[in-house]
Amino acid sequence: MRLLDRALRFAELPPVEGRRSFPEALKVQLRVQVALMLRGALSRYGHENLGFFWIMGEPLLMTVSVMIMWSMAGMDHGHGIGLVPFVLTGYTMLTTWRHIVMHMGHAIAQNAGLMFHRNVRMVDILSGQVVLEVLGGLAAFFIAYIPLYLADVIPAIHDPLLLISGWFFIAWLGFGFGMCIAGLAELSEAVGRFIPPMMYITIPATGAFYMLSWMPEKAQKVLAWSPLVAPFEMFRGGLFGPSVHAQFDIGYMLIVCTLNMALGLALVRAAAKRVHLS
Repeated sequence: MRLLDRALRFAELPPVEGRRSFPEALKVQLRVQVALMLRGALSRYGHENLGFFWIMGEPLLMTVSVMIMWSMAGMDHGHGIGLVPFVLTGYTMLTTWRHIVMHMGHAIAQNAGLMFHRNVRMVDILSGQVVLEVLGGLAAFFIAYIPLYLADVIPAIHDPLLLISGWFFIAWLGFGFGMCIAGLAELSEAVGRFIPPMMYITIPATGAFYMLSWMPEKAQKVLAWSPLVAPFEMFRGGLFGPSVHAQFDIGYMLIVCTLNMALGLALVRAAAKRVHLS
């Protein structure tokens, strides 16, 4: 625990009179985020054995295991882009989405004591967890992608900006939704019990196992309303390029993510008022 406390003290700066300038405030915020990420990684994975590797090793292990099982079973989606790259793009994003929401479900109650530190707010704690999951999931993707690319199993990235944009939107959506869940779980204990089954129920609403262009026309119209589908479409469109027909609406995603974020911030703020430090 001493190492964790040191990480948080790293974020502390001596008090100043009046308001800080924007560069000073930004410096404090960056130090807070780094300290919270270090604390989150240490408290979850420890600093012995593999330690930090599990930040990226956990999603990587799941993705590689699924790729091996599907390949050994001779399964094929039948759309000519390769089973291994299709599973890699689907499961890395799906794992990141699930981890963000699952780990934020009880984050307020578990980390309330950190608000004792002057520069730490609940939003900082939650955002630190999200950044940790996003970087770990993205690292897991590239650790798997590079050897598969060198082995000519997966194509070169066609549009890196579109690929990263898809990852950005799944992270933004997960952050907003995770804050909604975190706030509701603090306001009502029963909400926390529904998080695991809810994450399984929402899997068909993601684009992890299909692309919109492969679905019947009626199903496409329904699934297009799911904000979880567009990031998967963007990610695969960025990787596979013209070989797939990626369907997404960036304007719709911006509206949904912004509203989702606003609702999440309001719920976290309301929940934080119920937290009592002792």
